[in-house]
Amino acid sequence: MGIFSVSFVFMKKPIVSISNLSKTYASGFVALKGVNLDIAEGEILALLGPNGAGKTTLISIICGIVNASSGQVLVNGQDNVKNFRSARALIGLVPQELTLGAFDTVWNTLNFSRGLFGKKPDPAYLEQLLKDLSLWDKKDSLLLTLSGGMKRRVLIAKALSHEPTILFLDEPTAGVDVELRKEMWALINRLRKSGVTIILTTHYIEEAEGIADRVGIINNGELLVVEDKLALMHKLGKRQLKIDIEKTISKIPESLSAWELTLFEDGQSLLYTYDPNRQQTGVAKLLRTIDSEGLLIKDVNTSQSSLEDIFIDMVNK
Repeated sequence: MGIFSVSFVFMKKPIVSISNLSKTYASGFVALKGVNLDIAEGEILALLGPNGAGKTTLISIICGIVNASSGQVLVNGQDNVKNFRSARALIGLVPQELTLGAFDTVWNTLNFSRGLFGKKPDPAYLEQLLKDLSLWDKKDSLLLTLSGGMKRRVLIAKALSHEPTILFLDEPTAGVDVELRKEMWALINRLRKSGVTIILTTHYIEEAEGIADRVGIINNGELLVVEDKLALMHKLGKRQLKIDIEKTISKIPESLSAWELTLFEDGQSLLYTYDPNRQQTGVAKLLRTIDSEGLLIKDVNTSQSSLEDIFIDMVNK
């Protein structure tokens, strides 16, 4: 069981529903432990976790690449094992690794991938897709001649070639340039507006913070929490109050010990970390006590914990 219960109220039925999913490899390594998760149609869900946490295993099982040890995955109501073909046809996957052939062209690769899913040829759709990913001028290029960033673009185009309604992006921006990253997020926003459900794993937490509707944190095969991004930051985020004072001090006065303050190296700033959701934060009393100590306050600044702070705190615990 995770640290927090995983719940979410959907306006629509979940497009992906995962029940009691576990995976133990032949070596005895337990990659997933009883994962339960519903993913809403049209949402962007970011899965965060350190290397080896179980992110890729979870995606691989949903996509039918890896067999689960126990549990069930429903894709639009269809069991992804019993109805593999129809379930898999709804999914596009961009893997971490650059898994492309060498001696085919970009255009032929996309046409072939589309045909594998039984889709009729649609040159206009593929043309627009390549233009969206700045690949149109490379359509006749051999894959072996492309740079790593261009190959990453081809993988995204390949995943979208059969017009899936669910898109998995496994570390999509790993090793790509800033320009491609921006283009990719712009494309993801367009896809979401068209109704595509997007699940991504990423080490770039600031990107998850900027684009995701919900955030899931996974560690040691357990889904610790899945929560609306803003609600998660409100519920688990801490706030810090930085107080700049006129006088330089070498230690914190005894009268301020109840607040567990941190003194900056310059001796002219105090840091107070507190829970903003508590009825009594202690801020007002702290400021009065500082004033009574004869420490003239120059400035006061507050900052909220970032998603990265919350992630690191949860994983460390």
